Amino acid sequence: MRHPLHPALVHFPIACWSLAVIADFASLRLGEAAWRWSGGLLAVGCVMAIVAMLAGLLELQRVPEGVPLRDTYLHMSIMIIAFILFTARLLLRLDHLQPLAPDKLSLLLDAAGFLALALGGWLGGRMVYGHGIGRDVSSPR
Repeated sequence: MRHPLHPALVHFPIACWSLAVIADFASLRLGEAAWRWSGGLLAVGCVMAIVAMLAGLLELQRVPEGVPLRDTYLHMSIMIIAFILFTARLLLRLDHLQPLAPDKLSLLLDAAGFLALALGGWLGGRMVYGHGIGRDVSSPR
C-alpha cells in the first residue's frame, strides 16, 4: 500500500461533519447565521464519505487477518453508523432542498453522529499507528 487513498479522503467528511455540528450548536446562540452553513457542510460531508468508504473498501484486501482486520470491521461499522446519523440529520431538516433550523432531534443526531465519528476516527488512527496498516514497512521510521 504505497499511498492509500482512504486516509487522505477521510479528512473531508470529518471536517465537514464536525463544522456542521459546531454550526448547529452555535445556532442556539447565533441563530440563522450559523445553522445556514450546516446543510451544505452535511451534504459535502456525506458525498465525500461515500468516496472515502469506497476507497476504504478497495484497500480492505490489504489488511492482515487477526486483530487488525477485526479493528477494521469495527471501524467500518462505526463509520457507517456516523454516515447514517449525519445523512438522517441532513434529510430530516430539508424542505425543498432548503435547510431548516435545527430542532432537538437534529441536535441529538448531531451529538450521536459526532460521537460515532470520534470513536471511528480513533479506531482509524489505531489501525495506522497501532497496526501499521497503510504504512510502507520497507522505509525506516
